[in-house]
Amino acid sequence: MFRKILCLAVLAAPVFCGYARAEAKPAKNRTIILATTTSVQDTGLLDVLIAAFHKGGEYIVKAVAVGSGQAMQLGKTGEADILWVHSPDEEKRFVAEGYGRNRTTFMYNDFVVLGPAPDPAEIKGEKKAAGAFAKIAAAGALFVSRGDKSGTHKMELKLWDAAGVKPAPEKYIEAGQGMAAVVGIANEKEAYCLADRSTYLSLKKTLSLRILCEGDEALLNRYSLILVNPEKFPGVNAAGARAFFDFLLSKKTRKIAGKYGVEKYGRPLFIYDYPGKSEAAK
Repeated sequence: MFRKILCLAVLAAPVFCGYARAEAKPAKNRTIILATTTSVQDTGLLDVLIAAFHKGGEYIVKAVAVGSGQAMQLGKTGEADILWVHSPDEEKRFVAEGYGRNRTTFMYNDFVVLGPAPDPAEIKGEKKAAGAFAKIAAAGALFVSRGDKSGTHKMELKLWDAAGVKPAPEKYIEAGQGMAAVVGIANEKEAYCLADRSTYLSLKKTLSLRILCEGDEALLNRYSLILVNPEKFPGVNAAGARAFFDFLLSKKTRKIAGKYGVEKYGRPLFIYDYPGKSEAAK
């Protein structure tokens, strides 16, 4: 299990002052378990923000970077305190079923369709991602999928549905790995894949893959925070989760994230778009 309670009890001798006795109080749980998506970690932004949060000295964040589906599963078993995910339909279901609260969409980037420079499926310039997917299937081109129930995987499946086709089984690789690993596999095999732009930019210098389809509104990629419901899981670190939640939505964090990637890539890797009010508060 990911959750580790650092102190179960405080051993202290009773202290008497006259007839009054000071009772020992349980130690504060300083560890926050964050379940999040691999794209946030692969870009390096997560490490930067956690380091900034740790300067406060009150809590320590332990991040578990998996796909959004797996992150929410950790929330459903009470093994995480806070989620940072990007799978809107699942997020809404997670909250509706009582596992989480205060779902707040606060930043975004976008997905892009990557492929080899020769572009055997001829998708370059295609305005609609579903159209690009249809061409990839029709050309019998190789496609690498996350295959891990992550937010990216769910988006990919939606695009195949919108295209009205499915790739041939022998041309479809389900990697079951994170975003950076999938991009690496696609690069090695000269295949197509769906990726978030931020991960692509962070790996671009090592890749021969190119962005061949982008800009479709369907490719918008929004990220949300969700607090795991302490009423359902009394053992979660509700106070710590809320502190990290508030930190991620603060002006200080917006400033840090707004600069992240600009010097190296000429643009921030993520755009903060926090409306100032969580959905749960509406």
